[in-house]
Amino acid sequence: MSNVFESPPGARAGFVALIGAPNAGKSTLMNAFVGAHVAIVTPKVQTTRTRLTGICMAGDTQIAFIDTPGIFLPKRRLDRAMVAAAWSAIEDADAVVLVVDAERAARSRESLDAETAEIVAGLKSRGVSVVLALNKIDLLPREALLAVVAAHDRTGVFSRIFMISATSGDGVADLKAHLAAQMPEGPWLYPPDQLSDAPMRLLAAEVTREQAFLMLHQELPYGLTVETERWEEKDDGSARVDQVILIARENHKGMVVGKGGAKIKAIGEAARRSLEDMLGRRIHLFLHVKVKADWMERAEYYRDIGLDFKS
Repeated sequence: MSNVFESPPGARAGFVALIGAPNAGKSTLMNAFVGAHVAIVTPKVQTTRTRLTGICMAGDTQIAFIDTPGIFLPKRRLDRAMVAAAWSAIEDADAVVLVVDAERAARSRESLDAETAEIVAGLKSRGVSVVLALNKIDLLPREALLAVVAAHDRTGVFSRIFMISATSGDGVADLKAHLAAQMPEGPWLYPPDQLSDAPMRLLAAEVTREQAFLMLHQELPYGLTVETERWEEKDDGSARVDQVILIARENHKGMVVGKGGAKIKAIGEAARRSLEDMLGRRIHLFLHVKVKADWMERAEYYRDIGLDFKS
C-alpha cells in the first residue's frame, strides 16, 4: 500500500452506498467492483453486520463502495444498529445503488417483493434518487426479467436501471462506468492500490466469521461473532493472529468446536488460507471459543465494528 500518492489532473473521487434487502448480493457486487475478496459472502441472511468500504479505480476516478447490512425489520439491538448503519450510509454517499435479487422479485405476487417495497418507501420519504441494480439476472428468463424491470421502473425512484449478475460479472462494468461518471471532481481519497479502509484486525475477524458461517450451515447460531484479540508481526514477515469466537450460549459451544475439535480446526484452516491469499504472506492463526451471553449488549463491540450502540 502506498504511503504517498498524488491524484492526476481532472481526477474524481466519491462514495457509493450499496443498499438492499439481506442476501440481495451487495457484498458479492462490491467484491466484483473491487476485484478482490474484501467483504464476506455466505448464503446465510444478515451476514454483513458493519459498513465495510471497498475501494476501486475506474480510470482516473476512485470509487469507495460502502457495503451495508441488509435492510429488514429489526428485532434485536444488533438488528437495529445494522439497519440504522445501512440508512445512514445514504447520507454519506455521492451515489446510491439499490441491489435487488431479481429472482426473488419475480416470485413476488405484488409489484415488488415486501422487503424491497419497504426500502423503496424509505427512499421516497427521504427524496433520494437511486440507481437500481437488478442482480442474479442469469437465473431468470427474459420475459420474467422484463416484468421485474417494469414493476421497479413504475416506482419513479430510480434514475437508471442496470441488469447485472454480480457472480458472473455480467453488466458490472457498465454499472461501474456509470457510477464513476457520477463521482465529483476532486483528489483521490485513498492510495490507488488500497482495497479497503477497514483495519486489518477487523478484516481478519470477518474472514474467520465467513468461514464459520460457511461450515456451520444451518447449525450456526445467530449469536456468534469473531474478535481479533492479538496481531503480532514476526521477523520472518509472517504474523501471529489470535482470535476468539464469541457465542451467546453454552450449548452452542459443542457445535462450533465439533467432535474432537474437528470443526474449529477446519474453520481455522480455511480462514488461515483465506488470510494468506488476501495478504500474500504466512499467517499463524489461533482460535478459541468463549461463551459471552451479553456480547450483543456490549457497547465496545458496536464501536469496534462501526455501529451505533444506541440505535
